[in-house]
Amino acid sequence: MKYKPNLNIVLHQPEIPQNTGAIGRTCVALGAKLWLVRPLGFQLTEKALRRAGLDYWQHLEWEVVDHWDEIVSKLQTEFWFFTKKSSRSLYDANMKKGATLVFGSESSGLPDSMLCEHHGSTLQIPIRPEVRSLNLSCSVAIAGYELHRQISLS
Repeated sequence: MKYKPNLNIVLHQPEIPQNTGAIGRTCVALGAKLWLVRPLGFQLTEKALRRAGLDYWQHLEWEVVDHWDEIVSKLQTEFWFFTKKSSRSLYDANMKKGATLVFGSESSGLPDSMLCEHHGSTLQIPIRPEVRSLNLSCSVAIAGYELHRQISLS
């Protein structure tokens, strides 16, 4: 079933199939479309998807693109870029229905060039200094459900 997503989740060069599987499940729960920007750290064959636990994949609206520029040209929405380098909290942003939440790879995050270009739209999930970072799938769930909360209040 095709639908207009409540939000878009972009994974820029994801590396771990199990994270992508968990994120896909979260997207189904939220009514979000998942975008994957190549290169990917895994294959998208049916066997590989099953192995990664992507048992909700048939219910997921998703698309794979070769370059970030394809996302920008296809989506006419507000973009929010998640990075631990941002000084602005997720909870200080006023996100709107249809927004696009962008996350980087598990090992290196989003490219510095992308963060510089969109510095006014970067957000971080507040965590204690004892923790280096959150798991990518946890970060997507936190941000996705915060956007969902904001949509519900508007």
